[in-house]
Amino acid sequence: MWGPHKRNTAGTTGRNRKISKQRRGVGDGAPVSRGELSAQARYRRRVAYARDDIDLVRDKTDLVELAAEITKVRRSGRSTMAVCPFHSEKTPSLSIDGARGLYHCFGCGKSGDVYRWVQETQGLDFAGAVEFLARRAGVTLKVDPQAAKRRSQREQLVEATERAVAFYNDRLKAGTDAGPARAYVRGRGYDVDVVDRFSLGYSPSAWDELVKQLRSEGIKEDAMYRAGLATRSSRGSLIDRFRGRLMFPIFDLRGDPVGFGARVLDGDGPKYLNSAESPIYHKSRLLYGLNWAKSSIVREDTSVVVEGYTDVIGMHLAEMPIAVATCGTAIGEEHLDLLRRFSERVVFAFDADEAGAGAALRGFDRSVPGDLDLRVAELPEGKDPADVVAEGRVDDLERAVTTSKPLLGFRIERELARYNLDEPEARAKAVRSVAGVIATHPDPVTRHEYAVTVSKSTGVELAYVEAAIRRGNAPIDEAPPPDEPVGEPADPATLRPTMSPPERELLRVVLANDARLAEVELGRDLFGTDATRAAFDLASGIVAGLAPGDPPDLGSALADDGSEASALLMGIALDPTPLAEPTDLVRLLQVAMIDRDIAAVRMQLQQTDQSTDGQGYSDLLERLVALEQAKRELRSDP
Repeated sequence: MWGPHKRNTAGTTGRNRKISKQRRGVGDGAPVSRGELSAQARYRRRVAYARDDIDLVRDKTDLVELAAEITKVRRSGRSTMAVCPFHSEKTPSLSIDGARGLYHCFGCGKSGDVYRWVQETQGLDFAGAVEFLARRAGVTLKVDPQAAKRRSQREQLVEATERAVAFYNDRLKAGTDAGPARAYVRGRGYDVDVVDRFSLGYSPSAWDELVKQLRSEGIKEDAMYRAGLATRSSRGSLIDRFRGRLMFPIFDLRGDPVGFGARVLDGDGPKYLNSAESPIYHKSRLLYGLNWAKSSIVREDTSVVVEGYTDVIGMHLAEMPIAVATCGTAIGEEHLDLLRRFSERVVFAFDADEAGAGAALRGFDRSVPGDLDLRVAELPEGKDPADVVAEGRVDDLERAVTTSKPLLGFRIERELARYNLDEPEARAKAVRSVAGVIATHPDPVTRHEYAVTVSKSTGVELAYVEAAIRRGNAPIDEAPPPDEPVGEPADPATLRPTMSPPERELLRVVLANDARLAEVELGRDLFGTDATRAAFDLASGIVAGLAPGDPPDLGSALADDGSEASALLMGIALDPTPLAEPTDLVRLLQVAMIDRDIAAVRMQLQQTDQSTDGQGYSDLLERLVALEQAKRELRSDP
């Protein structure tokens, strides 16, 4: 059913590309066909090597020699330092414990063992790292027959999703009902090669065609339901979740399909419908296209965040395979945690109108991650990256990325543009408005430089601007006169609430005596301050003895207490917003606990002389690696 169609080359004809072949190789971050991807994913998921072989490979690998193959290494007695390959530096800050095969960078915080080193530097999963080092060490690997037989719940859900990808893809190419979908993708300039390259598909309009197909292939109904592929009808029967939509499969970093973004073609319903949260699909921890883009992002030391799936595809087709997109949500800290593993520079490339610019700003009202270079590429108004590529203006898109502005500077420009700076009152309001934005930046030098910029732009004297920044959004007439010393800028941490959002939300869940709390383990050590721990103790006491789900009498319990903890709880008890998932909140707070331990161990490492206390240094490094591993497992745990 798929007729001949000229391959899309918009914006690339006659252009001399500097990066071409290295961006297209299978296994190097480039998109591959569905068949190739499926075979690779099945192999990676099911292979399980014998533990003795894994340990033998580790013992036979000299991490110092391994590091020396890609970076400068300097040995000095028992100490080994190297230039860190994970961030830009000239002075070595990567410490290597060759005896134990562990490393830690004091500059960027990366740490791990020999396998983690290969995963980070070669872009491989754990099984690939084992194979890489086994070949290097001359070890023949044996598959553990018992481990190979075990199939986890995750594997079942991924396999169900993988079968759905194949079903939808075949339906798009050959289904008699998929004509409108084929017309849409042709209108986008996508031929059959592009459809297969990105595994695009079509979900039929009938109620249960996918369910019947997966059932015939031996997929259990429970797996379909838990993977978010199907839902229950009012009669209790299983029906397809997606119907009559163009399907964009979403893959995790391993290359496993875990969900879908689905675009409506006609009829009612939201324009895009994404997979529901599931054991394998967590939209706050997924970026569409990162599985294909990660290697190029490392090479370019730049990632580009766009708004839509077609923007990602358009940039890949324009030989700019460094684009990713969120899956139906604003970009958040966990997305940035993913991106910072591959590059320090993150460029937002959104439609330049107010809605698109707003998307670049959401989520950063209270903080600016200091270890990332967050920037904004200004596109022609009313155009997104897919539009620019379709018009053959790839050079303009590249220029916008190359000349992108720092996010904070972009926010300040947008905010100042809202005011008539010819009027004194407007200038005062403008300074108050941008002061709160600047105050969020963790670096005092950067805050000062932006204060100078705002002073020049508004004509307000620098002392007043810096005083307003120190006080956040305090009235400008409270600032000291220009001839008074302004002193050292305040630590931005003092301008933020002492209670983190996950702590606040978990306290709300406890106060509500939410029945879902029975599924998690709670403890006061999840909370990071004396104030929040006291609030947790009080809230726990209020709901103690109640059946799960029974609402407590908060009025008398909080009003009669009179403590600071009760005041804190009173302030959040009346919040009408829906309660968050307790499991997710506990996981976030467990990560925060580990982060506090990591910070403490790093400080001890910096204070320990490896040359005089080698054993103590090694013990601390081992502890640090274990904490980093625990943190990674928590973040990847479904």
